[in-house]
Amino acid sequence: MTKTSTLLSAIGLATAIGLTLTLASIVPSAGAQSLVDLEDIEAGDLIRGESYSAVYYYGLDGFRYVFPNDKTYFTWYENFDDVKWISDSNLSDIQIGGNVTYKPGSRMIKINSDPTVYVVAAGGEILGIPSEAIASELYGASWNTEIDDVPDGFFSNYTMGSELEFASQYSASSESASAYSIDSDKGLQTYITISVTDGAYDPSEQTLEAGRAIRFVNDGSTKHTASADDGSWGTGTMNPGETFSRYFDEEGEYNFHCAYHSDMTGTLIVE
Repeated sequence: MTKTSTLLSAIGLATAIGLTLTLASIVPSAGAQSLVDLEDIEAGDLIRGESYSAVYYYGLDGFRYVFPNDKTYFTWYENFDDVKWISDSNLSDIQIGGNVTYKPGSRMIKINSDPTVYVVAAGGEILGIPSEAIASELYGASWNTEIDDVPDGFFSNYTMGSELEFASQYSASSESASAYSIDSDKGLQTYITISVTDGAYDPSEQTLEAGRAIRFVNDGSTKHTASADDGSWGTGTMNPGETFSRYFDEEGEYNFHCAYHSDMTGTLIVE
C-alpha cells in the first residue's frame, strides 16, 4: 500500500483531535429505569445491568455482545434511549458472544501502530485503502475527518480482506443499508434449544448445520449437565432453570451425557 506523507499527516491530525472515551463513562447511570424481566428481553435489544453502565447488544443467538468503546456504539445508535435495564444476576446469566465491530459503511478505521486506513465491510471485514484519491472518492474531500483509531487490542475483532484497487469496489451507502442490524452484520441465527429434564434430553438427537448455537436448558428439578463423552466440552453444573449455550462450528458427531445421571445421553450431528 502507498503511504503518502499527506495521508500520514492527515491521519495524525484526525488522531490528535480525537477524544476517546470508554462507553461505560458516557452511558447515563442516574435515574435507573424499572428492571425488565429476562424473559421479556428480545433479540436486538440493548441491555445493561444495575451496577455497571456498560451496554450490550442481545443477539439472535442468545448471547450478549460487547461494544468496545463509544465510537463503535455510535456507528450503530444515536443515543441510549432504548436501553433496557435488567438485574445484575440476570445479566450474568447471559453469556458473552464477542465484540461488536463498526457498522459497515459508517467510518474508516486504522490503528496507532500502522498508518494503513481501512473501510469496514460486512461481518467486520476490513479492506485497505491504497491512496488518498480512492479515500476521497469514497468519503469526499473531508475524508480525513472520517477516520477513527481502533485500539490495537480490538483490531483482532476484524477480518483482513483484500486491498481495494478501485473506489467502485466498495459502496459505503450499500454496505450501511445491508447492515440493518448487528444480527444481520454478524450473520447470527436463532439458537436451537435442548431441554434437559430429570429423565432425558429433549430431543436426545439433534441435527444442525455448522456454525449454529445450541442452548441447553435445565427444565428439571435437580442438577444436570451436558458433558461431552470425550471430555472436550461441557455445560458445567446447571441448576434448575439455568441455561448454557455453545456454538458447534465443526462438522461431526458430538455425543454427550449427564455427569449426575449416567443413563441420560444425547447426540448432536453437525453437518
